Amino acid sequence: MPDDVRGFWSGTLTFGLVSIPVELFPAVRSQRPSLRMLSPEGVPLSRVYFGADDAPLSSEQIVRGAPVEEGFVVLSDEELDALEPERSRDIHLRRFVPREAIGPAWLKRSYFLAPASESTRSYAVLAATMEKRGHAGIATFVMRGTEYLVAIFADDGILRAETLRFADELRSAEDVGLADPPSGDASQAKSMRAALKKLEVKRLDEDEVTDPRAEALRELVEEKLAAGTDVVVAPNADEETSEDPEEPTDLVAVLKARLKAAETDAPAGKKKKRATDGEDLASRTKDELYERAQALDIDGRSRMTKAQLIASIEKARAA
Repeated sequence: MPDDVRGFWSGTLTFGLVSIPVELFPAVRSQRPSLRMLSPEGVPLSRVYFGADDAPLSSEQIVRGAPVEEGFVVLSDEELDALEPERSRDIHLRRFVPREAIGPAWLKRSYFLAPASESTRSYAVLAATMEKRGHAGIATFVMRGTEYLVAIFADDGILRAETLRFADELRSAEDVGLADPPSGDASQAKSMRAALKKLEVKRLDEDEVTDPRAEALRELVEEKLAAGTDVVVAPNADEETSEDPEEPTDLVAVLKARLKAAETDAPAGKKKKRATDGEDLASRTKDELYERAQALDIDGRSRMTKAQLIASIEKARAA
């Protein structure tokens, strides 16, 4: 796989006696232009919290509280840490269910699961078996101190993970007051079938699934930039780093090439080594930085951004 394509989480897909090393890649990315809030001088604004005396609060002074009828129950970082699931690098496959049993309302966010070693036979066999039997796997894994419920699907030889909503998050038609739909007569059904047939196509055209406002916004920004209108030069500001790295457009093709290459290449003893932990904190994921902050007992770590975690870890190490 090219050097610019990196999974942001790695672990092992396990069930029974089977263990398959995998890496997690985001299957979606935001293409919408982001807008920042600026001061009249063009300096990006930051969020600051104030206490009852109107004095700004540092991250160490801010606590979390659960709302109750009487007000709030305050919870410390240590109490919240004690509630975290046991940290693990395993994706535990618990069940296999018919694929159609998982409706679209359950799905939250898509990821690709790629084999993390040159040995891809087990990965390929699992994907082929699931696809042939029409099964989806139900699994759990821990990332950034949170346990996620995921569905594992197999499509065209590639495994895909979809984070799931929990059962108590879903509403039924009855919950929102939808009555049983009335039945239509035969003439209406015939007319409806004819109307649908006129719009039928064999495959979805991706050009029809675009965001016109985002495109118009990009064009407006480019026009104003080219004309030098309302362009403000501001000092560099700390940007919130994305948790999901930028990926190439055709990630599926890259993953397939990786699977194919692994079947024919990589003699024993010549596997590419993964980067080891070092002082380059910026290259670490937010999950990894949080683990370091937890080990250093840094206060307020659960509310910190990635940039704040890096600064706090560096400060704690220098002390």
